[in-house]
Amino acid sequence: MKYEQDFTLLTFYKFVDVEKPEDEVLEHLQFTTDIGMKGRVYIGTEGISSTVTGNKGQIQAYKLYLQNHPLWNNIADLDTKSSPVDGHKFPRMQVKVKDEIVGLGKKFTRDEIEAAGNRMQIKEFKYILDSGKMDDYILLDMRNNHEYNLGHFKNAIPANTLTFRELEDKVEEYKKDFGDKKVISYCTGGIRCEKSTVMLQRAGLKNTYQLDGGVVKYINTYNDGNWLGNLYVFDDRVSQTVGDDTTHTIIGESIYSGLKTDNCENCRLSSCNARIIADRQEYIDHAGFCSEECAESALENLIVKTDLSFDPMEYKKQRGVAKRYPELKTEIDKKLRRHLEKLLKGVTFNHKESQKEDFVID
Repeated sequence: MKYEQDFTLLTFYKFVDVEKPEDEVLEHLQFTTDIGMKGRVYIGTEGISSTVTGNKGQIQAYKLYLQNHPLWNNIADLDTKSSPVDGHKFPRMQVKVKDEIVGLGKKFTRDEIEAAGNRMQIKEFKYILDSGKMDDYILLDMRNNHEYNLGHFKNAIPANTLTFRELEDKVEEYKKDFGDKKVISYCTGGIRCEKSTVMLQRAGLKNTYQLDGGVVKYINTYNDGNWLGNLYVFDDRVSQTVGDDTTHTIIGESIYSGLKTDNCENCRLSSCNARIIADRQEYIDHAGFCSEECAESALENLIVKTDLSFDPMEYKKQRGVAKRYPELKTEIDKKLRRHLEKLLKGVTFNHKESQKEDFVID
C-alpha cells in the first residue's frame, strides 16, 4: 500500500554492553524529540530496543544518528524490518531506562547472546515451510498467547512461557515431546528469541534455532500465505493485516462468541486492561468488559476507561469532579453505577474470570 505522507515505522534492537544507560537515554531522547519522531525506545545495560515512526527525512536522520553512534552502529535489518505507515503510530516520543530491553527475567551480555547463535535465515525458513515436510521440525512461537491466537506461522505451536523460570520448567517436557527434532523459535522482531535461545540451550535443549529478523522481516520480504491471520504489534495499529486479497486470512476468534475476527480491544476495567480478540460490535454489546468478574468489579469500584466511540460517559472526568468536590461523590457514584447497570442489563459473558495475562513487549 502506498501512503501519501511516506511515513515509516522502524523497529530494531541491538545487544551491546552499555555502561551508562541513563546517559544514553537522555541523549537519545534529545535527538529523537528534536527531529520530531515518535515512538518507544528502551535502553539498558543489555543494549537497545526501539520502535519509532517518522517521515522520510526524520527516518533518514535517525539512521545516520544510529550509524555514527559508537554503540548503535551496524544494526542489522534496519531496512528489511521497516514498514510503510500512514502517519505516526505513537502519541509521543518515549525513551526509558529498562533493566532488561526485553523482560524475560534474566539479563545477558552481548557475548552470551552471540555465543548462542543458530540463526536461521528467512530464505531457509521459507523453504522448510513451503516443502510442508515438518516431521523433523518443531516451530515454537515465543510470543504471548493473545498474539499467537491473532496470527501465527503454519504448523506453529505456542510456547506458553514468559520467563526464564517458566522455560526451565518446560524444557523436560519439550525434550520428551520434541525428541531429536530441530526446534525453530520465532517472535515478532527477533529480540525475544535472542534471549530465549540462550535460555533453551542452557536448560538442555541444544538443537535450537531462531528465525533471523523475526516475523517482521519475513512478512516484509514474502507474501506467500505461510503466515496465518494478523500480526499483533505494539503500536497504535495493534492488529496489522498481513498479506493481500490472495494470501490474507483471519484466524482470530472473538472471546464472546468465537466469531472470526482480526479486531483487538482492551478490557475497560482499568485494573484488568486485558488484551483481547473481540468482534467490535460484540465488544460494544458487552460494554467493553472481558468477563463477568470485570463487569462486577466495574460496578463496584467504577474505575472504568472512557471510550466515547460507543459510551458517552466520561468516567475519568466524573471521578475528577468527585475528588475535587467530595460532597458530590455519593451522587456521582450513583450516576456512574446506574449508567453501567443500564449498559450491562441482560449481558452475559463467556468468561467468568478476567482474561488478563502477563505479557512481554517485543
